[in-house]
Amino acid sequence: MQTITREFSMTINGQAIKTDKLLSVLNPANETEVARVPVATQEHLNEAVAAAKSAFKSWSKLSVEERAAKIEAFADGIASRREELAKLFTLEMGRPISAPFGSYTEIDAAANWCKEMAKFRLAPEVLEDTDAHKIVKYRTPVGVAGLIVPWNFPALLAIWKIAPALLTGNTIIVKPSPYTPLTTLIMGEIARDIFPPGVFNVLTGEDELGPWITAHPEINKISFTGSTATGKKVMQSAAANLKRVTLELGGNDAAIVLEDANPQEVVEPLFWSCFSNTAQVCIATKRLYVHEKIYDQFLEALVQYAKNIPVGDGMDKATLIGPVQNKMQYERVKELIEDAKKSGVKIACGGNVEDKPGYFIPITIIDNPPEDSRVVKEEAFGPVLPVIKYSDYNDVIQRANNTEYGLAGSVWGKDLNLAQSIAEQLETGTVWINEFQVLAPNLPFGGHKQSGIGVENSLEGVAEYTNTKTIMVKKK
Repeated sequence: MQTITREFSMTINGQAIKTDKLLSVLNPANETEVARVPVATQEHLNEAVAAAKSAFKSWSKLSVEERAAKIEAFADGIASRREELAKLFTLEMGRPISAPFGSYTEIDAAANWCKEMAKFRLAPEVLEDTDAHKIVKYRTPVGVAGLIVPWNFPALLAIWKIAPALLTGNTIIVKPSPYTPLTTLIMGEIARDIFPPGVFNVLTGEDELGPWITAHPEINKISFTGSTATGKKVMQSAAANLKRVTLELGGNDAAIVLEDANPQEVVEPLFWSCFSNTAQVCIATKRLYVHEKIYDQFLEALVQYAKNIPVGDGMDKATLIGPVQNKMQYERVKELIEDAKKSGVKIACGGNVEDKPGYFIPITIIDNPPEDSRVVKEEAFGPVLPVIKYSDYNDVIQRANNTEYGLAGSVWGKDLNLAQSIAEQLETGTVWINEFQVLAPNLPFGGHKQSGIGVENSLEGVAEYTNTKTIMVKKK
């Protein structure tokens, strides 16, 4: 058991803010308290908004090069506290510290993302320039942005929002999940020494803080990552003053394995596309369709691989898969497993949840459940995977698209022309062929259907934090 003895504070107007009321942060590996963090009131939010609104006047007038330099310094600050941040990350989130994409990797990625995003430039675009007329399109910041960060990637997904918002001249209020506030609070500490007061604010709190932010009349932009159900509430709340919104929401991503795929070659990457971060990834493979010609061989190889993956406390360097992050999600995943058992489907691996401390779910693989079963239709967001047999490519495309979600998907096989044809027919924002979860600062990322609105990353994602302003000049 490990408890953090240091105190944590919010950041408002460049100052450390503590509160009498505190929120417990639990280690999902053992359900013990590791820290307590401040609980913001509406007054704290109003103070942060007022500070951000005041700071916007000068911050937005700086050159993009000056703002980029501050963001790069912030990236260096994150990197300088890598060890501390990685350990806090594992204690609050549960992800193994030494896994292929473990805590150190996320902190490194967050720092790198900052550096790369700072290089983007939204230059004015000349639409017309003649002897008689000139038209130029500019991008202007929206003002105060509320950035609501989920618990599954609390460092990296915070940066996806922080860097472009600041680069384009906005001031920010960052709200981490109450389950995983520690790394974000440290980011606030780092920011105090780099950004002018009021530019970078961090508030932590209970469930009501998010709705306060989305409804606040002086917040002009919301960027939210989370479930589709909550995203709809965010959008409804933001509509009161027509806030701009970027919503990165849920997914029920399908992977399609072609008949010419070699099971021994694709099992390992497909396993991690499903179960990395204990399957708590919006773009994880959540439905795995395998051609009937190789289904049995593939399933056997997948189960064998899964049985050799150590599940345990993320602070143990041998662990590759940690616990589910919180009790609510843990209970939901358990319920899906129990529902599968009651429906009579075959469980090829796992399925038995031990009664012990920590939110541990064994890697569970379900053998060819029907399309209308809950484990196929619902996003588990935990280590439960349906592997489903198919025989016809047109049919499997239809089945893959038969969902309200459209975040990402993948196709696996040797016939790249066929894989490309299938990829083009999948109704998702991203499709990978023979790889998975390839993301980069320069690649736009967003969902179709009920998986979101807008994009993150790339110049398109940067532009989400701006308004278009067109200036026309009549010369003659």
